[in-house]
Amino acid sequence: MVFNTGAALLDAIVLAVVSHESEGTYGYKITQDVRSAINVSESTLYPVLRRLQKDECLEVYDRQYDGRNRRYYKVTEKGMAQLNLYQVEWKNYSRKIQEIFEGGVTG
Repeated sequence: MVFNTGAALLDAIVLAVVSHESEGTYGYKITQDVRSAINVSESTLYPVLRRLQKDECLEVYDRQYDGRNRRYYKVTEKGMAQLNLYQVEWKNYSRKIQEIFEGGVTG
């Protein structure tokens, strides 16, 4: 993608990806799911996960998988409220950009 992805958009994408898994999901799968939409490295995503955890938007727990601990992330109630806000903001933002691309601004 030729457009830069800011912190708020990354937060929104990660929250959206994690919210699709009711029991939570693990870091590598989050990375792969996010990469299906935008080109981003693991070294970029893990700080996003830590920030969302610190902001109480994600809860983290470990679960055994093939004899190892795997870290899982689950969206909290606060995280869902933040995701809902991001979704509203994104719809407004993308509508305005689409209007400009199509030839004009309506207000």
